Amino acid sequence: GLLAAARRHGLYVIAVDRDPGAPGFRYADRRAIVSTEDESGIERLAGAERVGGVVAPGIDWPVAIAARVAGRLGLPHPVSPETAALSTSKLRQREAFAAAGVPQPRYVVCSGADEAAAAAESLGYPCVVKAPDRQGQRGLTLVSEARRTASAVEVALDASRSATLLVEEHVDGREVTVNGFSSGGRFHPLTVTDRLTAEAPAFGVALAHAWPSELEPQRIAGAIDVAAAAVEAIGIAEGPSYTQVLVAEEGARVGEVAARLGGGHDAELCRAVLGVDLNGLALASALAWEIRPQQLAPVAQAGGGCVRFLVAPQGELRHVSGLEEAYAVDGIKGIRVYRKPGHRFGPLMRGSDRAGAILAVAGSRDEALRHADRAAELVRFETVPVESLEHV
Repeated sequence: GLLAAARRHGLYVIAVDRDPGAPGFRYADRRAIVSTEDESGIERLAGAERVGGVVAPGIDWPVAIAARVAGRLGLPHPVSPETAALSTSKLRQREAFAAAGVPQPRYVVCSGADEAAAAAESLGYPCVVKAPDRQGQRGLTLVSEARRTASAVEVALDASRSATLLVEEHVDGREVTVNGFSSGGRFHPLTVTDRLTAEAPAFGVALAHAWPSELEPQRIAGAIDVAAAAVEAIGIAEGPSYTQVLVAEEGARVGEVAARLGGGHDAELCRAVLGVDLNGLALASALAWEIRPQQLAPVAQAGGGCVRFLVAPQGELRHVSGLEEAYAVDGIKGIRVYRKPGHRFGPLMRGSDRAGAILAVAGSRDEALRHADRAAELVRFETVPVESLEHV
C-alpha cells in the first residue's frame, strides 16, 4: 500500500491511527495514536515533526483534513482545501456535477422522513437513501418499497455528519471504477474495473474488482469520459482520483468521485496489470516531486487481474490458516488479512466488514478470478460464535 511505497522510496514515515493495532503501523518509523479525523492533533504532530508532506490513504474524510493541514503549514499538496471538501461531500459533488453538466443519477436533498418519502415516490422504487458525507456503505440503503423508507432514513441520519440525507435514483446497470491520475491539469485514465458486489442487504459492498472490464469498448470510453468530466468539475488538477461510474443502457453516469487512491487495493492492482505505480505517484504529488510522462504510461504486465475480498464467518476470530497454500496458487501476487484474533465479525453489511483481500493476475480476467477464488478457498478463518463466549 501507500505506506509500504513510502518505505520503498526511503521516506521517514509517521503514521497516525486511533487503533494501536492498525496494519499500516508496521511500515511506520513513528507511530502516533491519533485519530485520522483529529485535525488539530494531526496538525500539531506534523508541525512538531516538520514533515515534508501530508497524504491521506484510501479513506474519504482525512482527504480534506490533509489538504487543510498542508495549507496551514505551507506544505505542498495535490488538491486545494476547496477541492478536497468537494471530494468528501456527496451532496456538494452532486451540486458541482449539476452545474457542470456531468451525467449523474437524479437526486433530492432531504432532512427528514416526510421529505424522503416524497422524494422516493417522485424518483420511484427502488431508490437509494444515503448519508451525504460517509463512505464504505455507512448510512447507505437500497429501498425497494415505500414501507422501508423510514428505516433507511434513520440509518442515513444516524451516520450523517450534517443532519441531511440524499435520496437518489437507482441506476440499473453495471458499476465500474475508473482509477486515474491527474498531472498538470491533464487526466490520465488507468484501470477501469468492474465492481462485483454483494447481494442485499450488503448493498454496494464490493466482493471483487476485476480488470479489464467486460463492458464493450465504447461503453468503457463513455465511463472514462464522464469520470474525466467529474474530476474536472470538482477541480482535481493534480494527484489520484477514484470515480465510481454507473453504466446503463442510456449511458454512463457518475456515482461519486474521490480525490484519493481507491480503498480496495486499486493501486496495487494497477501496478500489477499496467506497471503504473499509483502509490508512488500519490506520494510524488503530495511532496511536489517531478512526475515524468513515462511514470504514467501503462505497459501491460498481465492480460487480466483482480482483487478478491475475503469474508469470514460470523463470530470471534480465533485463528487464520492456509495462507502459505493460498500464496502457492498460480497468479497470486498478494494476500492481506485485515483482522487479528479477538476481532468479532458480524454480518457483511459494509466494506469494513470484509476480512481480507487477494490480488491475482493471469492471462485473462476470468482466469485471474478463478485463481483468486481457489486461493480464497484455502484461507480459513476460524471463528467462535459470540453467544457461546458470553456464557463462558
